[in-house]
Amino acid sequence: MWLTDGQKIGVALTSFGALFMLLGVVLFFDGALLALGNILFLSGLTLIIGPHKTFYFFARKQKLRGTVCFIGGILLVFFKWPFVGVIIETVGFLNLFGDFFPVILTFLRQLPGIGHLLTLPYVRDVADRIAGSRTSVV
Repeated sequence: MWLTDGQKIGVALTSFGALFMLLGVVLFFDGALLALGNILFLSGLTLIIGPHKTFYFFARKQKLRGTVCFIGGILLVFFKWPFVGVIIETVGFLNLFGDFFPVILTFLRQLPGIGHLLTLPYVRDVADRIAGSRTSVV
């Protein structure tokens, strides 16, 4: 495979981080699970793309509002304000990673089970609107 061992560990850490954040939200905003999920997600992202690229991704001028919201939300979760922290962190996450949603949607449409579901008439319109996909006029 084209991933190095460090990047494979990063993918695992990022996946576990997302899982812990999901469990933290499902279990009524459990602060410990949310904090652990945040740490795992950030460390996994750093291992996947490297420390320098991670720093430059978060330090770009276009992504400054998203970075402030994301880091501020993480700090609020650490300071025992999990509900408000998750909301602010979600706003930051959408500002930071919103450009990747059309790519993710295209990938999901190529999967066997999910792809058929995402190409249904009304589901396709909603998914395109959420992801911000643009359709060709031609």
